[in-house]
Amino acid sequence: MKYRIQLILLILLACDFNDERKPDDNEKLIYRIPVVFHVIHHGEAIGVGANLSTLQIESQIRVLNEDFGRKAGTRGFNTHPDGADAAIEFELATIDPDGNPSSGIVRINADSLVNPVDPSFQFDYYAWYSYWDYENYLNIWTQPLPADLTDIVLGKATGPATDLPGAQYLLKGEPLQAEGILVNAVHVGESNMNSEFNLGRTITHEVGHYLGLLHTWGSDANDDYCDDTPPVNSPVFACPDPPPLALDGRPVMVGNYMNYTYDRCMNIFTKEQVARMRYVLENNRQALIQLTNLRYVGIN
Repeated sequence: MKYRIQLILLILLACDFNDERKPDDNEKLIYRIPVVFHVIHHGEAIGVGANLSTLQIESQIRVLNEDFGRKAGTRGFNTHPDGADAAIEFELATIDPDGNPSSGIVRINADSLVNPVDPSFQFDYYAWYSYWDYENYLNIWTQPLPADLTDIVLGKATGPATDLPGAQYLLKGEPLQAEGILVNAVHVGESNMNSEFNLGRTITHEVGHYLGLLHTWGSDANDDYCDDTPPVNSPVFACPDPPPLALDGRPVMVGNYMNYTYDRCMNIFTKEQVARMRYVLENNRQALIQLTNLRYVGIN
């Protein structure tokens, strides 16, 4: 009898032990993504022109974490009932593919290359010179472009190979092509640049594509496959207030990161957008977030 009571107590204690470590129903497991920046420049000193400073790049990492984390007290916070914390965090890798210590920043002097400027703004051009395995790292290339393209060419990203609806509308590289994000260098992180795209939301937007999100106006059917983003048939620009009406009569979600509005009015991923991104991380880009990979790239 005494043995049976002790056994029951042990079982109860074991249940309590497990419950204490089980996340609440509304609490998501945080996924961490290791990042490497490939900074293309024209021989400037670090911190000058396109040779972005470490602080500038770190400001971009901070913006990503504020936006994907819906962090209170930051520009990434919102009180919208459909808004959600993606529970996705970003960190610069501290170990390179060869096992050496790294800052997570690679600097490439374009003037030393055969063709110093890639007019086509393509991933593969600079990936020939610097590319870390996409299964271990999120590669972000920052490219210097002419000043007259500042607010015209912002960035682009490769989408995942996924079975999610609408995936055919995401930019896909051909086999053996590079995967990652390519961005106009002036749009990295927060800055005092005279531009409406100076708060780091270009990369927030492009990471959305990298994790499977469509623009809010979606496909040919005006559908981004997220029912909590009001359907629209074209992008919304600037920061219209009051917002125009969507096709279903709801106000357009001007602040959605997957629209084309100015950085200063962007502040929301919706619950269904978050579910879509997390599905991609769990099923299509899962190698990035594995604990074995995080240790491999120096994220503890």
